[in-house]
Amino acid sequence: MEIGMTKTRRLEDLWSHIHCLGVLADTGSYTAAARRLQISKASVSQRIVELEQAAGVPLVRRTTRSVSLTEAGASLVDHTASAYQRIEEGFSAVRDLSEGPRGVLSVTAPVALGRQIVAPLIPEFLKRFPEVRIQLELSDHLASLATEGFDLAIRHVAGVPDTHVASLICETRSILVATPEYLSKHGTPRTPTDLASHNCLHYLRRSGAATWSFESRARDKRVAVPVRGSFTANNSEVLREAAAGSLGIALLPDFSAGPALQSGALVEVLQDWRVAGEFAERLYAVRPYTPRVPLTVSSFVHYLRQAIPASEGLGGSPAPDAS
Repeated sequence: MEIGMTKTRRLEDLWSHIHCLGVLADTGSYTAAARRLQISKASVSQRIVELEQAAGVPLVRRTTRSVSLTEAGASLVDHTASAYQRIEEGFSAVRDLSEGPRGVLSVTAPVALGRQIVAPLIPEFLKRFPEVRIQLELSDHLASLATEGFDLAIRHVAGVPDTHVASLICETRSILVATPEYLSKHGTPRTPTDLASHNCLHYLRRSGAATWSFESRARDKRVAVPVRGSFTANNSEVLREAAAGSLGIALLPDFSAGPALQSGALVEVLQDWRVAGEFAERLYAVRPYTPRVPLTVSSFVHYLRQAIPASEGLGGSPAPDAS
């Protein structure tokens, strides 16, 4: 079987090149393909050039802003993608028969959650599984796992695409907090409508005006309250520090507020009301769908599900394992 090879290149020499073309098609950029393959961008480009030379036809269209496959390139990927997927799954199955998880695990998480909850747990996981290497990227950007090459995302989400699988890690909640000093000076709100007279520190969103929604613990009352304040930020750690400085009342996810609540630096406000709709109420580990879950991925998800509920500042309990 030949695909227009030159005399100097055997088909066997081009297996990695063809795989590289498939990854490039999946990710849509040389940079993302290089990241997934863990090689340099120049190496990706070189492999594609060599593959085109061997095939004798252009396989990739290159512009300053995008990368796409030619008809020949798309045809080659269509004919070979399932084979490479089977190879990857087969090798993963064999590798899992060894001593345990190993290899590189690429994880993305929001900045505040990653810094406060995920990152402190990683050293213990790596001690348990010394053959694993973790690459953690903290970003509030909702990354495309398949395109950007991540194995796993730790996220507050309400739902995931059909092409992904979400494993529940734990329940979370949003809470209002302030310092005892602020409340002593400005008064303690008794109902959500009392917030109109307070400096409310809220998460910066593009929608503009902020509205906090509440539901009574008995679930028989709902209130939406427009709020104003002298400070907004798109990071819960920053809002927590502003509240800790007695600037006002902040609405935070529980993992950001937890340590300060436990130390007494902050106290919870309006405990008889549940904040609704501001932050998601469940924390998930999200991964692209594959027929078989790599052992390294499933081991890390299982570890997080066991470790996070016991961590400071994050409530809830683990759900039945579904990773």
